[in-house]
Amino acid sequence: MWLHRYAKFVSAATVLLIVAGGLVTSTESGLAVPDWPTSYGWNMFAFPMKHMVGGIFYEHGHRLIASGVGFLTIVLALWLWRAESRKWMQALGFAALGAVILQGILGGITVLFFLPTAISTAHAGLAQIFFCLTISISLFTSRSWQSLPAGGWVDDSMLRRVAIATTALVYAQILVGATMRHSNAGLAIPDFPLVFGGLLPPVWTPQIAIHFAHRAGALVVGLAIAATAGHVLYHHGERAELRRPALLLVCLVLTQMTLGAFIIWSKKDVAINTAHVITGALTLATSLVLTLRAHRVRFGAASAADVRATLAPALDRSGARA
Repeated sequence: MWLHRYAKFVSAATVLLIVAGGLVTSTESGLAVPDWPTSYGWNMFAFPMKHMVGGIFYEHGHRLIASGVGFLTIVLALWLWRAESRKWMQALGFAALGAVILQGILGGITVLFFLPTAISTAHAGLAQIFFCLTISISLFTSRSWQSLPAGGWVDDSMLRRVAIATTALVYAQILVGATMRHSNAGLAIPDFPLVFGGLLPPVWTPQIAIHFAHRAGALVVGLAIAATAGHVLYHHGERAELRRPALLLVCLVLTQMTLGAFIIWSKKDVAINTAHVITGALTLATSLVLTLRAHRVRFGAASAADVRATLAPALDRSGARA
């Protein structure tokens, strides 16, 4: 139980890290500290707090939070290695550790090479993968995952396929959005819901194309989430472990679309822009949780002790009636 709580804490810290990264991009502070791994020649952890002003506050603060999350991930990986009997869980812990190390390196490269779009987008994409790893570890270490629910686990091949497709589409949409942000295409189409007053751009440039792709992708993701949530509510509405993330997913995607509109209307307000980033991450995480729960039946049985504990009341009643 303590391992599960710690894994949730790491996930929460990762949310804070994504917020910090979103603020760096939203405030255009990516080069406020131009060197790496030092900060203006100082050791990162010895940089004077009095100099953390303006863009330096966001960029150097992001580095400090990232270092903290890296340390937390080291502890998580070692804890899983020592406490977990499931070998794949041990591997998942070290995968998270490898991802956060690579993420730090990519972050440094983006600074040293002056924020190239490809590397900056890879940095954003890997951040989402790392977040998903921490969310998965939190789920896999939970009591609900390891115990047999009443009625058994849901076995629905259609739900599994739809949920996987939805999660993949959400991640692809995040990558397109990251490309748009890091190529300064956030206002390439300055109006919404119309496009230069019409339905399609009258002219095409790389920035307009990536911006329009992001808008089209939002529609595709919205339809995919509607299909997934609709399937859950129609076929498994009584199953809280599926119903709750499905409803949350609908709320998140509606919030995300609203924030996207307000980014245009507010001309990329920093708070709205950053909220859009974190809501996208939460949408991906929620879709992943729903997908993993839909696949629970394929992960094998819970431990024998958990199964016996779950079935004991029913067995006792049967014995009493006999």
